[in-house]
Amino acid sequence: MRHWFTYPNIDPIALHLGPLSIHWYGISYLFGFLCVYLWMSRPAGRARLGLTHEQIQDFLVYALIGVLIGGRAFFVLADILSHGNASYYFLSPLNLIAVWNGGMGFFGGLLGVIVAIVLFVRRHPQVTFGTLADEVVVMLPLGLATTRVVNFINDELPGNVCQPDRPWCIAFPNYLDYRYPSQIFEGLMDLAVLPLMLILARYRLGAGTRAWIWFACYGLTRSLSEIWRASDLHFGIFTGGQALALPMIALGIVMAVRSARSARTVA
Repeated sequence: MRHWFTYPNIDPIALHLGPLSIHWYGISYLFGFLCVYLWMSRPAGRARLGLTHEQIQDFLVYALIGVLIGGRAFFVLADILSHGNASYYFLSPLNLIAVWNGGMGFFGGLLGVIVAIVLFVRRHPQVTFGTLADEVVVMLPLGLATTRVVNFINDELPGNVCQPDRPWCIAFPNYLDYRYPSQIFEGLMDLAVLPLMLILARYRLGAGTRAWIWFACYGLTRSLSEIWRASDLHFGIFTGGQALALPMIALGIVMAVRSARSARTVA
């Protein structure tokens, strides 16, 4: 059987600057934050938010801290629940923050950004939670897709075992059997949400509507991608990711409808 793809064996370290190593993983996060900043700081974005360039930069600092703390905390918790290795972290506390050994958890990072928005809005009452969230989510699909490509480069978050006669399966370096390239599947689904966000950005919707639509879309794409993604944590027939993502679909739809209706009522 001839397979369509072979693993590219790209070095996880993108650049060496003396003793400093710059990883693709860090670059993907920087790229995502840069995309969000450029979108929010465009004239139309600043006008809708009522924020200056400096205030938008301040918010991104809030968001970065939220992503790092929330994402790492979630990863550690999930790792302990999956492998029962609490001693690995608590006997060597440095492992708690060693993002280079393992990584981040998306759901924790998302919660961290939500907390960051809440805290920022409290200090800047001229902008509402919904309005700020609407601007943040437009470029999130691009940042998420880039991060999944890096997960593929790093040979992490592997797919389920795939029958060798499937031409789209890949032999990953750290696994003896063929696997689905689930990282790429998920990245493509994340990227597919970007045109929808850009289209919605052209319309005047109730504050928070666009953010809740993205929320529901991510719940859908993540739930689907988990079909091919290997998981160490299960709740009945659902993977740990699906258990968290599936409720996002229902909550996102309900809140998007509510936000849209509230806007019409006020108008």
